[in-house]
Amino acid sequence: MPQLAKGGKYVFGWSKINPDLTIQLPPMAVDEYSISSENRVYLISGSKSTGGFCVTRKGLLYPSKIGNILSDTPALCAYRLAEGELIPYKGRRYCWLSISQKGILQFTDDIINSLSFCGIEKLLAIRSSDIAFTMGAKGPLVEFAARFSGVIDVF
Repeated sequence: MPQLAKGGKYVFGWSKINPDLTIQLPPMAVDEYSISSENRVYLISGSKSTGGFCVTRKGLLYPSKIGNILSDTPALCAYRLAEGELIPYKGRRYCWLSISQKGILQFTDDIINSLSFCGIEKLLAIRSSDIAFTMGAKGPLVEFAARFSGVIDVF
């Protein structure tokens, strides 16, 4: 897993957005976060600077310091919302999606437009915290990764 700059963030790789609107999350991220272990993930809209979204699962999010996201939104917590239906909560948007055991997510045009990565060909998987990883669409880290002279795998 490359570290783009000394003391900087680690990245798992790039994930291509395929014509059928699927993406393969980098296997190292899938393994490190056991992200497919619950067959569903939560997506959290990304920051203004990085865009994209964060990926987590109930077993990581619920017991965390920000687990109130799920306790305050019981329909999201219990997956009673329609798959991919984004709901607002304290300045971000949240939804759930099914995930394959290999870490493949299926998007819709609505999700891509709502999470502001329309027209983007690939997302950068960034180690963010012990709760979630980020799939960045823009910003300084994504630009630096695009110019990085080392190897960043593409999935």
